[in-house]
This record gives sequence, C-alpha cells and structure tokens, in this order.
Amino acid sequence: MSNGAQATGTQERSSRQEGRSSNGVERVLQQLRGNPLIVLLVAGAACVAIIVALLMWARSPDYRVLYSNLSDADGGRIMSELDARGVPYRFSQGGQALLVPGDQVHGLRLQLAEQGLPRGGNVGFELMDDQAFGISQFAEQVNYQRGLEGELSRSMESLGPVERARVHLALARQSVFVRDREPAKASVILTLHPGRLLSDGQVSAIVHMVASSVPELNAEEVTVVDQNGRLLSTQAAGRHDLDGSQLEYIEEVERSFQRRIENILVPILGRDNVRAQVAAQIDFSRREETAERYGPNQTPNEAAVRSRQGSVAYNGDQGLAQGIPGALSNTPPVAAPSPIELPEGEGGGDPEAQQVALQATNTLRQDEVINYEVDRSVSHVQHRLGQVQRLTAAVVVNYRDEIDEEGAAVRVPLTELELAQIERLVRQAMGFSTARGDEIEVVNSRFSVVSDETHQPEWWQSPEIHALALNIGRYLLVALAALLLYLLILRPLIKRHTQAPVATAAPGSTLQVQVGDDDAQGTAATETNRAAEDTYEVPRKRRRKASEYEQNLGDLREMAQEDPRMVAMIVRSWMNKYE
Repeated sequence: MSNGAQATGTQERSSRQEGRSSNGVERVLQQLRGNPLIVLLVAGAACVAIIVALLMWARSPDYRVLYSNLSDADGGRIMSELDARGVPYRFSQGGQALLVPGDQVHGLRLQLAEQGLPRGGNVGFELMDDQAFGISQFAEQVNYQRGLEGELSRSMESLGPVERARVHLALARQSVFVRDREPAKASVILTLHPGRLLSDGQVSAIVHMVASSVPELNAEEVTVVDQNGRLLSTQAAGRHDLDGSQLEYIEEVERSFQRRIENILVPILGRDNVRAQVAAQIDFSRREETAERYGPNQTPNEAAVRSRQGSVAYNGDQGLAQGIPGALSNTPPVAAPSPIELPEGEGGGDPEAQQVALQATNTLRQDEVINYEVDRSVSHVQHRLGQVQRLTAAVVVNYRDEIDEEGAAVRVPLTELELAQIERLVRQAMGFSTARGDEIEVVNSRFSVVSDETHQPEWWQSPEIHALALNIGRYLLVALAALLLYLLILRPLIKRHTQAPVATAAPGSTLQVQVGDDDAQGTAATETNRAAEDTYEVPRKRRRKASEYEQNLGDLREMAQEDPRMVAMIVRSWMNKYE
C-alpha cells in the first residue's frame, strides 16, 4: 500500500508540475495577447533580422581558388598567414582547395610567394641541413636520395604544363665484382594541368635532365609516365619512328611550299579564291657513300707517266762511245794492232767479211719499262638529313566573277589557257622536279560562300553582364523578401492592432444587472447574451479571413480582462440554463 501511495503521490506531483508549466505557458500567451505591442515588436525584429541576413548574403564576396591540392603542412602555414592578415577564407567541398575573396587572389599569391609559401610537398637538400650527430651511413644515404628526388621534382614542376612531379630513384649499386654491379634507374610521374600536354622535346629534356643529375644513370633507364598511366619517354617506349621535332619539320616544309604557292597566286586571283595544300616526303635516314671508279686505258701521249725504268747491256771488244762529246770522242777507232785472222773458209781473205765477223762478236741490249698512272676517281658523299624526296601539290581555284549583259555579277570557270598559266606558276613556285617524281593538280571549282567575319557575342552573353545581373538579382531577391515579409506579416499585425476599439454593446442597450430573484437573473442573462452576441458580431465580420474559433477565443479573453464581472454573469446564466 505504501508503494502504491508513493506512486500515486509521484503521479500527482508530476501532473501538478505539468499543470503548472501549462499554466505558465498559457499565462505568457495571455500576456502577449493582452499586450499586442510585444507581438508586433517581435515580428518586426524577426523581419529585420531576416532582411539583414539576406543583405549580408548579397554583399558576401565571390570566393575563388587560392591554392588547391595543398599538403597539410603548407595548408596550416597559409591559414595562419591569412588569419594574421585578417583575410576571410573557406574550403571547397572535400577540402581540396582553399578559397579566398576573388579580388584578393592575385595579391595574396604574390605576398605568400614572397614568404616562400607554399613550399610544396617535396623536400630538397635542406633535409641535409639538420643532420643529427652520429647519423649512420645508411640514413645519410637515404636523406641524400630523398633530397635529390625533391630537387628534381621541383625542377620539373617549374615547367609550364607540369602541375606536380614525383621522382623515384634507384641509385647505382657498386661492387668489386663487375657482374654484381647494378646501374642507376629512375622513374618520373608527372601530373599535368588540365588541357596541357608535353611535347616529345620536353619529355626528352626531362629524361636528359634526370640522367645528367644522377651519377651513372643513362637516359635509356629513365621512365616518364603521366597521371593517366601513359608512357611518355621515347627511349623507354621503344619508339623508332618519327619524333615530334621531325614531324614539326615536315609541317614547316609543307607550310613553306604552301605559302610560296599562295603568295604568287593571291595577287592574281584574290586571297579568298585560292586554296593550296602540299604534301612533302622527307628522308630522315643518315647515309654516307664512298665510290672509287677506274677509267679506260688512255693513249701514251695523254696518260701521265708514273715511273720509267731502262737498262743497256753491251758485250764486245770495242768500247762504246763515251765521255764528253767533242773532237776526241768523235775520232773513229784505229785499226787493231793485231787483227783477227780468220780462216779461208770463214772469210779470212776478204776484208769486208772480216768486218762483218768483227761486228758480230759485239752485242748491245737495251730494255725500257714505262708505268703510266691509272685513271681513278674516289668520291665520299654524306647525304643531307631531312632531304625532300618528293612533293605533291593540290591547288583549288575559284570561279572568276564577271558582269553579264543584265549587269548582274556571275561566276564563270577559268579557261584552259588560264589554268595552264596557273599550273606553270605553281611549278616554278614549288621548284617542280620531274626526276624527283613531283606531282601537281590544279582544279577549278566554285567556292561556297563563307563569311570570314568573326562572330561577336551579344551584349547579354558577356561575362561582365552575367556577373552584374547576378549581383542585381541578389539585391532584387532581398527586396522581394522584404516586401513579402511586410505584406504577409507586418502589415496584418499593424492593421490588426492599430484599428479603433469596437464597442462592447449596441447603442441603446443596457448591461446593468440587478441581482434579485431568478426571473430577473434570467432576464439579465438573456440581455447579456444578446449584448455579447452583438459585441462578437462586428469582430467576426472584420476577421473572416482568420480562424473563427481563434478570433472568438481571443475576443472572449480580452473581454474577460476588461470586464470579468460581465463574463462571470454570462457563465452563470449558461449554467442556470442547462441545470
């Protein structure tokens, strides 16, 4: 029983507290209804607060990106600097970018750059400045490698198309054994700005820069990859076809011949009446030729003597003529003191026969060898790189404008003679060569009318107009919100609480009640009901737009505050009526 009593007491206390709180709320509401000026002030303050908030929103600056993809350390330094300068900032969705007012972006970038911000996520050789005493050789080598990677990354990020760069180095491994040595290797990952590309020349420059910065690193061991995983390094990709510089050279050669053709035909036909295209076949192979040729035999009079060799052999008793030519040397030899006596059968008796036999015993032999130079030609030819092998040109000429008999402008095709003249001019302009296999095609056709006027955007398409319209729209939105608040909230409240009070009784009626017998009290209650009904009729007609129940309840509460005795009599008459 005691537990039940305690529970009952607890419930009664809670119900009393709830009743007290509800009575307090009702009391506050009654006070607010009793003093309508408070409601009007609260509603006006709320409207003013809403309008001020909208004005602050309309006057808020346009935030733009100051820096994006910042490291945590750089982000903290920049935020501290912005707080010290009193510059408002915010983060984009996901915290990937730091936003500041648009009119301060460029100035803040210059001021922060003066202080070395942002420093970037790469650590350079400043890592070696704070070496601990007694650091191990391995840790020192690791710090050196990190510093070298950071310095290379900073150098690559200074290039225009590169947003971020990351370098991985595998330094060379030394060993006393040659077969155990490992060469250095490098990998580079580049993040390019949106819409930017690296040419083959720039990729080659990055490869050679890395190879020149790392000891014992060959350019073939450097791999360059972009953020999409595409291999950019030509050597690593194994490409042996034309590189970017060669393609640019081909395009330049073709444009050069195209300009030559158009420059010679434009003064004759007009700028808009000629279109030319040239295709060039360029030889980029490296060749060297050495040729050695021998000519046919030449006559001795025309050939050059290389060497001459002669020999003379004499066998006999008489000496040959020798010495200095003169009288003594020209004297014929005297008779032999002991002439040779030949037998009778061999001509010994005949002097002439003896002379012949004497000459036969003397012999003279002469040999001469002449060597002539061999006709030979040696030529060494080194072919020029990028030589034009073949050219093909296509030229389209528009119809010629003429005036017909009626005075109207018409277009007529060119004659065969005019086309032949144009073709000859094109041949001379491009340096036509039949041996090279060049080809030319000249076509006369009607051109479609194309307006060369640049499209000027309308005034309402200008970005400045869009920004101005956005700002005006903000202020118009604030003005519209203020007007709606006034029409829907403030105006009804002001109209309701500034109207003249309504009479509580009809003219000529009396509300005096005399307390007496029951009949008098009933008559007074009836008259009171009628007066109350007449009193309520005017507020109901005035406030039809609002809820009828709420209006009646509010009016009764006001009447109860103004004349509680009359309300008590009305309630008493109701009670007597339904007893």
